[in-house]
Amino acid sequence: MNNHWQLLMTNLPLFIPLVLLEVGLMLAALIHALRHSHYRFGNRVFWIVVILFIQIVGPLTYFVFGRGEN
Repeated sequence: MNNHWQLLMTNLPLFIPLVLLEVGLMLAALIHALRHSHYRFGNRVFWIVVILFIQIVGPLTYFVFGRGEN
């Protein structure tokens, strides 16, 4: 068990930026999806589920394919 903890602590500097990137992308996509009602395809509920449950790829997919013209 101690070996797992040591591995986590060794790689923690790599995980922190990845987690911050994921949370930032998720929040930006979620705020945009909630404030705007026009999407290229799908509806608001679909995009919220994609943003929240498909990590990193979900928010990127929303910004590339889901976000409608403003």
